[in-house]
Amino acid sequence: MTPSRYPAKPRPGDRVAVLSPSSGLPGLLPLPHELGLRRIREDFGLEPVEYPCTRKMGSTPQERAADLHAAFADPEIKAVIASIGGDDQITVLPHLDRELLRANPKPFFGYSDNTNLLVFLDNLGIVGYHGGSVMVELGRPGALHPQTAESLRAALFTHGAYELTPAKESGSTNRDWRDPRTFEQEPDLLPADDWSWHHADRVVEGASWGGNLEILAWMLMADREIQPPEAYEGRVLFLETSEELPGADEVYRILRNMGERGLLRRFPALLMGRAKNWSFDKPLDAEAGALYRREQREAVLRALAEYAPDTMAVFDVDCGHTDPQVVIPYGGVIRVDGVARRIVVTY
Repeated sequence: MTPSRYPAKPRPGDRVAVLSPSSGLPGLLPLPHELGLRRIREDFGLEPVEYPCTRKMGSTPQERAADLHAAFADPEIKAVIASIGGDDQITVLPHLDRELLRANPKPFFGYSDNTNLLVFLDNLGIVGYHGGSVMVELGRPGALHPQTAESLRAALFTHGAYELTPAKESGSTNRDWRDPRTFEQEPDLLPADDWSWHHADRVVEGASWGGNLEILAWMLMADREIQPPEAYEGRVLFLETSEELPGADEVYRILRNMGERGLLRRFPALLMGRAKNWSFDKPLDAEAGALYRREQREAVLRALAEYAPDTMAVFDVDCGHTDPQVVIPYGGVIRVDGVARRIVVTY
């Protein structure tokens, strides 16, 4: 694989692209989007620039690829931030100009369905950033969570080491984005469990790879942008699950199939995100939510025992579909120190 490089970072006053490479939900749900744009301006000192598909539902893969090309090719745009995820970004990848993106590397922020683009950029040797969408993190009701804001600011503006720490409180419950009253107060949070370590008897350092587990499964199924197993040797795997709340059996089966492909054993360390355990379709109470997370952890441990018995793992890392959220550099260096129980990423 091409050695990864960190793109230059924006500075206050710079222009940043706000795109919808997956779903044009800002057009249907403008309240969190407008709030996120305002915080980009007022809290981070950047000027957001929207593109034709940013608020357009039903845009074609070709149209969304054109927005990405325009944003990356524009020398005035210093970073690209996804509005939100979706479920069909995999259809955009065939329309992307690899040479254009490789020649114009920029920090890209997004997660969930944006795992597609993060993998694509990683294959070009460009470090991306898993986290920090406009509608969810930047458009969070009430206020940005301080832990999210600190991580996002460091990832946006700085180069260097950043130590992750477990959240003291966490939440998965959402309110209706169509209701203005939703944005009058912060989401409800509960005391959060500390990280849980497995085989924490060594130090692992390597370039990260992973993202949303369901999206990776689709990419594996389509054989889209996935390299031969040996390409991932020594990298740090990070995974998280979405608001669709995949069951423990499904999580195990995806990891089992990664194991059968020869992938799992290539990663000496795994960071497993704190699983979102509530959605409008599955409004689990506290007890059921705790059970959901426990069963997911057991499913992951089962797959590791069968396919990667020597892999060190850390559970309940605050990445992905969780609140607060820390940004994970994609293709960037992560140091997992099991002896000292520390995780340090390089932004």
